Amino acid sequence: MNRRPLLWFAVCFVAGCASGAKLSGAGAVLAAGGVAVAALALVLSGRLTRKLAAVCVVGFVLAAGERMWADARNVTGLLDVLRAAEAQGSDAAIAAQASGTIASVVEIDGDRASFELAVDAASVAGFGSLRQLGGERMLVQLRLEEQLQQEVAAAWRRGDVVGVKGQLAQPAGPANRGGFDYRRYLSSQKIHWLLQATGTGAIDVAPGPPWTAAALLGRVDTVRAWLAARLSNMYPGMQAGYMQGLVLGITDDLDPSLMQQFARLGLTHILAISGLHVAVFLYALGLILRLCRMTRERLLLTLVFAVPFYVLLSGASPSVVRAGVMGMLGLLAARMHKLKDGLHILAAAAVIMLALNPFYLENVSFQLSFIVTLGLILGVPPVRRAMPHWKRGETLLDLIAVSVVAQAVSFPVSIYYFNQFHLLSLPANLLLVPFISFIIMPLGGAALFIHIAWPTGGKLLAWASVYANDWTFWLVDWLARADLFRTIWATPPLWWIAAWYGALALLFRSLPVSELSAAREQGPDSEHSNLAGGHENGELETQPLYELSAIHRKGGITVPSKSSDGFAGFSYASAAKALLFLRSFFSAVLIMLALLLFAYHPDLFDRDGRVHVLDIGQGDAIYVRTPEGKHLLIDGGGTVSFRKAGEEWRARKDPFEVGKKVIAPLLMKRGVQQIDLLVVSHLDSDHIRGLKAVMDSIPVKGLLWNGSVKHSPDAEELLAYAVRHEIPMYRAEAGQEWEMGKNTSLNVLWPPAVNQTEGSSISNMEIKELEEQNEASVVLYLTMKNYTFLLTGDIGFETEERLLALMDENPAFYAACCAKVDVLKVAHHGSRYSTAANWLERWQPLSAAISAGATNSYGHPHGDVLGRLKAAGTEVRRTDQDGEIEYRAVSGRLQARTMNKGN
Repeated sequence: MNRRPLLWFAVCFVAGCASGAKLSGAGAVLAAGGVAVAALALVLSGRLTRKLAAVCVVGFVLAAGERMWADARNVTGLLDVLRAAEAQGSDAAIAAQASGTIASVVEIDGDRASFELAVDAASVAGFGSLRQLGGERMLVQLRLEEQLQQEVAAAWRRGDVVGVKGQLAQPAGPANRGGFDYRRYLSSQKIHWLLQATGTGAIDVAPGPPWTAAALLGRVDTVRAWLAARLSNMYPGMQAGYMQGLVLGITDDLDPSLMQQFARLGLTHILAISGLHVAVFLYALGLILRLCRMTRERLLLTLVFAVPFYVLLSGASPSVVRAGVMGMLGLLAARMHKLKDGLHILAAAAVIMLALNPFYLENVSFQLSFIVTLGLILGVPPVRRAMPHWKRGETLLDLIAVSVVAQAVSFPVSIYYFNQFHLLSLPANLLLVPFISFIIMPLGGAALFIHIAWPTGGKLLAWASVYANDWTFWLVDWLARADLFRTIWATPPLWWIAAWYGALALLFRSLPVSELSAAREQGPDSEHSNLAGGHENGELETQPLYELSAIHRKGGITVPSKSSDGFAGFSYASAAKALLFLRSFFSAVLIMLALLLFAYHPDLFDRDGRVHVLDIGQGDAIYVRTPEGKHLLIDGGGTVSFRKAGEEWRARKDPFEVGKKVIAPLLMKRGVQQIDLLVVSHLDSDHIRGLKAVMDSIPVKGLLWNGSVKHSPDAEELLAYAVRHEIPMYRAEAGQEWEMGKNTSLNVLWPPAVNQTEGSSISNMEIKELEEQNEASVVLYLTMKNYTFLLTGDIGFETEERLLALMDENPAFYAACCAKVDVLKVAHHGSRYSTAANWLERWQPLSAAISAGATNSYGHPHGDVLGRLKAAGTEVRRTDQDGEIEYRAVSGRLQARTMNKGN
């Protein structure tokens, strides 16, 4: 440990920052005490010097204190306004005016423009005089009224001084358990308010001072936009946005479907400017400078000054900042002939970035960038030494080693945040990463550079990569469509992630060294010792980062190791040591297999039944998990939009879609690997628009619907999708009973039967056309562990009366399945013309769940319905106030909890 003081200081610094972020003040003090005790124990054991122990403890305390201090300062200057808004509810909006400086790129998407505003002063209606806010950031969201206003907003620049008249609103918090927390996300960027305005007339713009940081960054934005326009001029269609992302890190014009395919295959890191891009940039620039016969010292110094320029030009995301800091440190060390290994450089970069901005710790890009880089530094050498030595295949083996380690290291973070892993991700990375990184990206950069001086030459060079891009898109599409290889994982607990990395570290340390590899490596006095066997004093040896060393040398990864005796085709220091490492190897493999099994089936032994009424705004989506582990989804919500002819310009490139943004991610986070039965209560858009995205993300084994069609794009697309993907479709008819397991059954109460059997093929059905769908909603009676739920779609008084009459006509059937209910899903979002008094009298529900949007324009739920429920003695929960509603059937009791109010 004493050989790596900077590394252990960085470990303690990061741990301190995490403690300050996640623990209370008392908890952070206890954590610091624990670190001090551990450091003292290491000092007494002789593994740590007193000086290093003191430095590590101080680093932990400083990082924890800095983070807690940053959190204490990360509050709005309008605390009284915030309290008033919280008292009014999540949809509160308060009239306000603010003046300040545009502090980000102005983003325009359809009829929306947005930018960050560093607010100098603001006045809020009803809260006294002008407030000085000293640069507090707000997110301005502007709704454009006409197409010409897009051009007006596009002329605004970072650094401009503006005044905005609008309404203050809080960012939305999570409405469902595990859902995206927009409020927390903006808070990590020190933004606490949305300032919403309509029309460019609500904003007064004037040029700001020319030499402020914001104005200088505004010039960088202008250069980036100018370069992006050059790429758009050279590349056709969706290739323009793709090349902008690849070369400049601009993803605004990247096709959403292409981005989704790259994400499925774990290839989005190609589009995120990171260490590989920095390395290629420095390598290319280094070659040019060498051609100019520049001395080594001047070349390295030039590269150091070039890095910040490239970081700014590529967007300054955390991953590229990390790579830039590491690149500059490595180049400076090389210039001073003190090039340290990658661990020291990585440690220094982590400390610098967190010291400058402790909120980087929660950034996914920051986490992935550092974790993967650390994994490559520690994991590639032992993996490479365990592989055979092929003279003509060194580069291929190097690539395989890097790809395997990167996949293993990034896997826990990927499933924690994205809940999916494609089994073809490894071959996709092996094929496409070198091809894109070393051919397409340099071609794009060179074409852009040449196009500036010689447009025709730039286009000719770009033409060479157009066909290669077409091939890339075809291959990505073909691989992404292989749904058999796509796996879905529930979000694992943090202890699981720690256990995975512990087992992975044990695996790396216990990997054998192939005899061929050992035979070609140096003897006992080699500078680098065998990581598989460990250093004599237990220290890990690493080598310089490949992305830095690539500037100075060519060829494969060279990792010398101690010579040793052969054992079963591999090399170890002794037979006893070989046995010890083999035990460690198989222990690590078994631990990782057990962890994989747990992560893939975390609820394997969970026998509780659950019904979740999801908060998706104005619409319905109900997720059911049975005690037997079956998954049902009833409806999939959808945002209903009304657009007039000539308003196509309002459409966004990637509009908010509740299935894609809310339902599918939630189900995947909860480990839903397939939907055993998808129930479509009826074909109105507010119940089905989100279902296509769900079916794209999660396999569906069967679809139950009301047996009708409706002439609407959403309905036609849904049914066509089911037929095209050969999803079994069943018409719902009163009298059907679906056995979903030993403790779960589903009875269809409505619509009435039309003499078709449950399993009738859609090709044999008589499909009726029905434009008014509400009264044809599928009504279900769910029994789970002797608890009952009545799910009613959007039926109204008419169907309630007809169903009650039908129940009177067929008492034998309905008496057998349909007694009183424990939970009623109130029909039609609580419409005034549903949930009649006699309906409630028949079912006598103990609890009622209402799914309605917080800002819906229909007045749902209506006061009359709430009054009838109150008169019936029914407890009411509603998504517009309570968020997600969950009912859990456990042995002997039915539990209920909501997102906002708990149990």
